[in-house]
Amino acid sequence: MKNKIKAVVIEVMPELIEISRFIHDNPEMGYKEFKASSRLEKSLEEHGFEVEKGIYGIETAFRGTYKSNKDGPRIAFMCEYDALPEVGHGCGHNLISTMGLGAGIALKSIIDEIGGAVVVFGTPAEETSGSKVEMVKKGAFDDITVAMMVHPAPITEESGNSLALSELQFEFTGKASHAAKSPELGINALDAAVLFFNGMNALRQHVTSDVKMHGIIEEGGQAPNIIPDKSVIKMYVRAAKKDLRDEVARKVMNIGEGAALMTGATVKISRLGESYDDIRTNSRLSDTFNKNLTSLGEKEINKNSTSLGSLDMGNVSYVVPTIHPWLGFGEPTLALHTKEFADCAVSKKSEDVIFKGACAMAMTAYDVITSKELMCGIKKEFLNK
Repeated sequence: MKNKIKAVVIEVMPELIEISRFIHDNPEMGYKEFKASSRLEKSLEEHGFEVEKGIYGIETAFRGTYKSNKDGPRIAFMCEYDALPEVGHGCGHNLISTMGLGAGIALKSIIDEIGGAVVVFGTPAEETSGSKVEMVKKGAFDDITVAMMVHPAPITEESGNSLALSELQFEFTGKASHAAKSPELGINALDAAVLFFNGMNALRQHVTSDVKMHGIIEEGGQAPNIIPDKSVIKMYVRAAKKDLRDEVARKVMNIGEGAALMTGATVKISRLGESYDDIRTNSRLSDTFNKNLTSLGEKEINKNSTSLGSLDMGNVSYVVPTIHPWLGFGEPTLALHTKEFADCAVSKKSEDVIFKGACAMAMTAYDVITSKELMCGIKKEFLNK
């Protein structure tokens, strides 16, 4: 069966490469990925999937499903396809989407024999507000047994950890006045912003090393001789676990309230976008994927990097056993979110990433569907986390 999976991926590689290059050459920002989602939906339909478009009120989200006539696990593969401003596909989402598509097509070729179902999700806007968060809230993964995706990277790393993330905005409102003639009549909103940053920097001494707090003053006044009546801060709060993220975020919000009190300003605190949870990698599922990837010729799978970002796949991992491994170009000095990474995402090396990623996910899905012992182990680990 695994040889058939590889044969099917080889057969569809020209199509996968064409789609990858099409998405790469037509970069679209989050929730505006109309060309990318349409092209992926078209391919799924041509390969016999039932495709639901614009799911959960998200225009560029989709769900492609193929069910066998036998009971069994429902395996989900993720497609991401949003780009970055100016850089384009500097995170390689053109490859993520084609690996998910390829894995779905390959698993479909054997699913009637082994049972279960295959689901390919189109999940927009990972770089911004993260559609998976909203999809989780609306039950998209409630009927899924396991979920997988593979991310291109400088080097290959196993599925590991990510940081939970919340994005906050603080809008301080004061009172404008002439800074020289009548300063006593003004309330300086910029002073509140400066005090906020001082308070946040003091908080850094009293948090664990996994906590990251970083922000900018987006607005802070119009002219030096006018006391600023408005100042806006945008910032991220990250932590290794979502509970700690929420605890630190509450403290940061209290600092904002305190800065307003000290200056006489008022503050409006908003949460921007969706909060990303930390990813809970399922080690049984991850080990199975690693074995399949090794069988495809991948020589070295590194431990997950300690340099962590944030992923909306983390929210999925709280409702279903999940993995998010990294498949490398073999370029250790390469950095994500750069023009150089975008160039690599359409190089000859990217074709190897598509092939190995699609095959390894489909082969792992085969193992999950056909091994009750493995499936029980995956479920047990998930329930005990």
